[in-house]
Amino acid sequence: MKILQFAFSEDLPVNRYIPHNYAQNFITYTGTHDNNTVRGWYRHDTDDDMRRRIEEYTGRALTEDDMPWMMCKLVYSSVAKTVIIPLQDLLGLDEMARMNTPASGDNNWQWRLLPGQLTQQAQQQLREWTKMYNRR
Repeated sequence: MKILQFAFSEDLPVNRYIPHNYAQNFITYTGTHDNNTVRGWYRHDTDDDMRRRIEEYTGRALTEDDMPWMMCKLVYSSVAKTVIIPLQDLLGLDEMARMNTPASGDNNWQWRLLPGQLTQQAQQQLREWTKMYNRR
C-alpha cells in the first residue's frame, strides 16, 4: 500500500511512497480515510520545503487548487496495479470533508457525497486518465 501524501519527505529520491519507486504489485492512494484530504493536507500539513520538493518532482509551480488533481494524476500515472482516489480528492475538497481523524471521536465518518456533487468535469477527467494510463 502506497500513500502519496507520505512521499515528499527530505528523502524523496529513495522514499518508498514516491511513484518512481513503486512496483506493479502495489495499491496506491492519494490518501486514505485516515488522512486529510489532499487540499487539507497541502494547506495544513506541508511546509515551504515540502512544497518546493513537490514542485520539483512535478516540474511545475503548484497552488492549493492544483494539488488534488496533480496528486490524482501522479497515482494514476504510476505503475501500481491498483489506484484508489478518495472522492474528496477528485472533487478538490478541503479538510472539512476529511473522513476520519484517528484517536478522535469528533465528526468522524460524517462526510457524504451529495447528489450532483460528482461533476461532469471530474467524471471526464477520470475517463481521460483511465484511457491515457491504460487503466481498466
